[in-house]
Amino acid sequence: MNGNSYKKRSKAILLWTLPQARAATSYLAAGLGSIRETWLEAARKEIYAQRLAAKPGRSDRKRIIDEHQAFAEARSAQERYLEAREELEGLGIASLNPNQGMAWIPFSYDNQLAWFVFDLFDSDPIRFWRYQTDPLETRREVSEIAADTRMASWTV
Repeated sequence: MNGNSYKKRSKAILLWTLPQARAATSYLAAGLGSIRETWLEAARKEIYAQRLAAKPGRSDRKRIIDEHQAFAEARSAQERYLEAREELEGLGIASLNPNQGMAWIPFSYDNQLAWFVFDLFDSDPIRFWRYQTDPLETRREVSEIAADTRMASWTV
């Protein structure tokens, strides 16, 4: 096999049930909150570092030190964000936009991959769901499937 060949690897996805997702709500809220806060911190520190570097004029010793410290703090915040994100991804949970406080929890419904939509800022964080094939904006009420007999076929 030459170095240019590509072999696609399959990856198993941990599937959740609605009771499992509801039971983990406080844990998921804390994890998603951590992702959001560390992402905002990283973005804020990166902008600050870029502004320092873009200041006009010749850099003196203090300004050079401040720039290096600002970029180091931005890298550190980015690493904390990635660690928090990897923790949830290890559970199969995806966060596409950390600023919105939204995450997708995978489950199987009607023999299709589907996602519970976890909204950090909603009073009922797991109110909606969507199929994998639906547009990202699609929201279906969880109440539509909560009493469905096909729930028994969900796997973990």
